[in-house]
Amino acid sequence: MADTSETPPVNLLVVDDEATLREPLAAYLTRQGFVVREAASAAAARSAMLEQVPDLVLLDVMMPGEDGLSLCRHLVESKSVPTILLTAKGEPTDRIVGLEIGADDYVVKPFEPRELVARIRSVLRRSQRPPAPVEDDALYLFEGWSLDPLKRRLTAPDGATVPISTAEYRLLTAFLDRPRQVIDRDRLLDLVQGREAHLFDRAVDNQISRLRRKIEEDSRNPHFIQTVRGGGYRFAADVRRSAQP
Repeated sequence: MADTSETPPVNLLVVDDEATLREPLAAYLTRQGFVVREAASAAAARSAMLEQVPDLVLLDVMMPGEDGLSLCRHLVESKSVPTILLTAKGEPTDRIVGLEIGADDYVVKPFEPRELVARIRSVLRRSQRPPAPVEDDALYLFEGWSLDPLKRRLTAPDGATVPISTAEYRLLTAFLDRPRQVIDRDRLLDLVQGREAHLFDRAVDNQISRLRRKIEEDSRNPHFIQTVRGGGYRFAADVRRSAQP
């Protein structure tokens, strides 16, 4: 009997307006066993994803029209598609922007194709972790707030739904899983990004600022997410879990 348990091929979408880079890269990745589609713009990528959502997107940052950062933001907030940014920019501030948006990795051109393949496989391993046990689907509850991990829905005490990005969701759950514990920036980056990003710890500070604006009554005088001098941050509230209704 034929073996029907073979792992299906990984579908990649390469988005880059430079055909001289996009086409050879797509050919190389195809030889590595991936199923590769190409898009020369963010608009073309959006159309391609209406037909089929890829397993991972390789996304150029500098493109005419809608740039890669804008498309990346759309992907992580609406589709939860793993994304690796490709860019000629190598300044730390540019990398920080990618981390803040929620990209899974960031590769500076020119890059070694074998390294890119290794990064692709690393991101895919993280994104394909087994689903959480049923008990981990329970609601997080803290001082009238609730977070539904199944729907990634944050609800305020007045019942209003508060939109949060994928990066903000990861950051909030990192705190809710460790209430009243001091967590330093390196650890937060490991928890939120799932990779070595400790050189860019400003990304954590900026994400926390945005999350504070979502859940704090006064983000300049935070009640929940408190800064611990020289230590990192602490979620200063009791958190309990409750089964889904």
